[in-house]
Order: sequence, then C-alpha cells, then structure tokens
Amino acid sequence: MLPYLLGWVGFVFNVDLLNAWGWRLLLGLRVTAEVVLIACSLGFLLAWPLSLARRSRNPLLAWPVLAYTAYFRGTPLLCQLYLVYYGAGELRPALASAGLWWFFRDAFYCCIFAFTLNTAAYQSEILRGAVLAVPKGQLEAARALGLSRLAIARHVIWPQAMLVALRPLGNELISIVKASALAAIVTLMDLMGETRLIFARTFDFSIYLYAAILYLAITQAISQLWNWLERLLSRHLIIARAVTAPVAQTRARGPALDPVSAEF
Repeated sequence: MLPYLLGWVGFVFNVDLLNAWGWRLLLGLRVTAEVVLIACSLGFLLAWPLSLARRSRNPLLAWPVLAYTAYFRGTPLLCQLYLVYYGAGELRPALASAGLWWFFRDAFYCCIFAFTLNTAAYQSEILRGAVLAVPKGQLEAARALGLSRLAIARHVIWPQAMLVALRPLGNELISIVKASALAAIVTLMDLMGETRLIFARTFDFSIYLYAAILYLAITQAISQLWNWLERLLSRHLIIARAVTAPVAQTRARGPALDPVSAEF
C-alpha cells in the first residue's frame, strides 16, 4: 500500500518535470490568456450592436442576426475553427489579392477570429435577454418623465440589463477559457499546445494534470472576480432589501390593534 501511495505522490508532485518544462507551461498560459481576453472583448463589442439588431422590428436587420446566432450557437466550435483555419487556405488567392492572407495564415489570428464570432453570438443573446428582463413599467415611467430614447437606454435600460447579464457573461468567459484548448489542434502553442509538446518529449502523463490545475485556477479566479463584481454592482439592491424588509414584515403581520378598540 505504501509504495502505491508513494507512486501517486511522485506522479502528482513531479518536481523534476516542472523544473525542466514549467516555463513552457507559463508561456502557453500567456498565449491562452491573450486569445481569451482579446476574443471575449471583441465579442462583447460585436454583441452589443447584434443584440440591438436582433430586437429590431426591421426584418432586414433581425433575420440575418438570427441566422448568425443560430449558426454559431448550433454548430461545434471545433468545426468553426476548422472552417476558418483550413478553409482560409482554400481561398488563399482571393485573400492574398485582398491583402488578408497575412491574417488568416497565422493560427493565433485565426483562433481569435473564430472565438470572437462564436462568443459574440452567445453574448448577443445574453444581452438581448437581459434587456427584455427590464420591467416595462420602468420604461413607461421614463417616457412619462419626458426622457429621450438615448437617455432611457443609458440611465434606465442598460444599467439594469448589465446587472442581469453579469453572471451569464461570466459563465461565457469561463466557457471560452475551457474551449480555448481546441486552439492546440490548429498548431497554436497555447497552454494545451505546450502540454502536448511536453508530453511528446517526455511521455510523462502528469503534465496533463498540471495543465488541468492551471485551467481550474483560471476558472476559479474568474468566478471569484465575478462574485466580487456582482456584490459591488448590486450594493444598492442589498441596502434596499435591508431597508424594506422590516416594513414588508410589519405589513405581512397586519396592523396592530388598539387595546381600547379591541375590547369592543
């Protein structure tokens, strides 16, 4: 039993492997962070106008966005990545004549492009649902006050919608972090790409355990950051609940009876 446990301890805490190859894991981690942050940021900027177009009454705006979101949410991200990376090679003459081949020949840019289109589809639906969650009574009250459409969107709709969308956006960010491991399949040396290279050189399977620990650390850090942001942005709701809760409880119990009138 003891040799078995010592073997597992040696598998988990392989100091020699980390001393020799740990720096490559950190390099891959930096590439993963760059791809995820750039793709999610660009996806959010793209999702904002997409959500507006999706809610438009003009079918020329709403239907193309509906088709776009249906495709990118209904097909595997790996398929989309293959279409961008390998499909661009089929269009090399056209891309070269347009001056875009420098972009699509690089795996880093192709991954950012594919991940941006994918996450923009999800984020646009998140934002659209968050806007629809704003009570219509507040919009009617804002119109009754004579606020313009821009003022209503800026001061009434989007502050509440972003608070509703905060948690789903965090989940989408975590999903992209985990999905970024697919980038290694198209030769990008991200965290998973470096892990595969190290395994090919050492045949030490514990390197995948260290990669999994790094992915877990990233997702847990994002989760804790989002919890802090949610508490920070919803402080007014917490204070409002603390103030209105005693009043609501008093009303639920009913009015206190006057001792004099109670005798009659």
